[in-house]
Amino acid sequence: MPEEPPPVWLLDVDGVINVKRPGWGAAPFHDRAYALGAQWRLRWAPALIARIKRLQRDGVAEVRWCSTWCAWPDEVERVFKLKLDRAFGEVPDYSVAKLAAARAVLRGGRRLVWTDDVEVPQAGPLFDELTRDDRALLIRPDDRRGLTPAHLDAIEDFCKRL
Repeated sequence: MPEEPPPVWLLDVDGVINVKRPGWGAAPFHDRAYALGAQWRLRWAPALIARIKRLQRDGVAEVRWCSTWCAWPDEVERVFKLKLDRAFGEVPDYSVAKLAAARAVLRGGRRLVWTDDVEVPQAGPLFDELTRDDRALLIRPDDRRGLTPAHLDAIEDFCKRL
């Protein structure tokens, strides 16, 4: 029997990686990204990026950008030094595109990790739909702190579970 592919991790940027006070025990890195004719300041924990890279490199998860930054992937890839596929390109409604991407992962028979500080449901019919059969891990981090080491532990445990 063929081995099941790793879960797809839909990764948002703002409020998830790019946060005011990342809680990883070291000073955050910062840089500027450019989009919509403006300059945006990004702050992140280098240990978080390193952990995401490791999970991707080791085949634990297939990580995809799922963010308004999908329209400017070169900018976040340059800043974070993290090259990922995109869940979608430039779209008129990012909320709709993010949910459609999550549903497409599950419809395609893959398990799902979705990290987003706004769009991930915490309860209700949509939460029940996405988490049915224990095929999805939904994490909605605090938008000031973003993903924490505990979140990454939970993601890794979920991804390694068959």
